[in-house]
Amino acid sequence: MTGKREEAARRRVLANIEALGLDECVSELDNQGFTVLKGALTADQVERAKAAVLRRVAAETGRVIDPDLSSAEDFRGMQYQHYLIFEDPVFPEILLQEQTLALMHYLLGESCVLSSMGSHFRGPGGLPLALHADGSSVGMTETSLVANCNYALTPYSAENGALVLVPGSHRKNCYPAVAENWMAGEDTIFDVIAAKLPPQELDKLTWTAPEGAVTMEVAVGDAVIWHGNTWHGGWRRDAPGTRVNLAAYFCRSHIATQERRGDDRYPEVFERYADDPRFAQLMGERVFNGWREEGPDFSGAKRNPLGVFD
Repeated sequence: MTGKREEAARRRVLANIEALGLDECVSELDNQGFTVLKGALTADQVERAKAAVLRRVAAETGRVIDPDLSSAEDFRGMQYQHYLIFEDPVFPEILLQEQTLALMHYLLGESCVLSSMGSHFRGPGGLPLALHADGSSVGMTETSLVANCNYALTPYSAENGALVLVPGSHRKNCYPAVAENWMAGEDTIFDVIAAKLPPQELDKLTWTAPEGAVTMEVAVGDAVIWHGNTWHGGWRRDAPGTRVNLAAYFCRSHIATQERRGDDRYPEVFERYADDPRFAQLMGERVFNGWREEGPDFSGAKRNPLGVFD
């Protein structure tokens, strides 16, 4: 019975991949550990998502940030804007983007859930994002346990603070060594962090990207999706303005999510998607584990995956 259920899930996932024309993306995920989904978001979705992120930043900093012209004095370096899923109606809408979910189901199975949704908001200056692998916190196996989708809401380039990834690193099943990370002359990024330089001195450093890293020069609306073991980081931004992204991070249903699920403060959002079972699944409403005195739910309302694809 278990084998039949897993095979049925595998067939569904692969049929959906084929129907959506994503076979090349799957090949890239397998071979290099990441892929680019062109035009994943519409222009309208990009503008609404970017505006919502900028509103959040303005509320937290007390100043309006110009995404094209702001300086390091306005917003320096990178700060993660967390828990955006309920911030604006556009975020649940993006969560259910069909092509992204098809690739997440390939990597994590149909029972995967949203671990977190936020924005790595980056102004000029500061540090690059150190090379790392998300899977190191949950266990690194050939089968992905976590996976990331990074939507570009502003253009990506090295000068703009783009994402970098190392092709094939998902097969290493290990974290990058210190010497494999960003370098400023003879100093590693961790030496620089330990030195606690003043911001102005930090901004003057010239950085060398990790060997083999590919800069993701992608267009607005594109999405970069990668296996949880893939090494990735990001350039420091040297251009005026800000790099705005939207990071949707997913995990298998037995992994603890970064954001706490079961948030009942937004019933109108769940009501909006009452006819779309994918939303409840992604928000952890159907996760089998986590019962209290009521005991496990064997009615089928909760899902207990038995294989890689279900």
